[in-house]
Amino acid sequence: MSNVIPFPARLREPEPNDFDIDLFTAVDVAIRDLRDIAQRLRGDVTGQEQAEECMLMLARALESARLSG
Repeated sequence: MSNVIPFPARLREPEPNDFDIDLFTAVDVAIRDLRDIAQRLRGDVTGQEQAEECMLMLARALESARLSG
């Protein structure tokens, strides 16, 4: 079973210099970041496993969205 990470109910307000990002790009970037995190967690089996599971979930969601869009 996976751990659920709670996120704050309200996200920070965007800064004037922030740029808009589409969902496909955001998920793609998150996958790459999780890949890096998983590599850094090599000594932490649970943390690495959780990062890899999250990365796979995002990859499946991104592929499904691309195929249906």
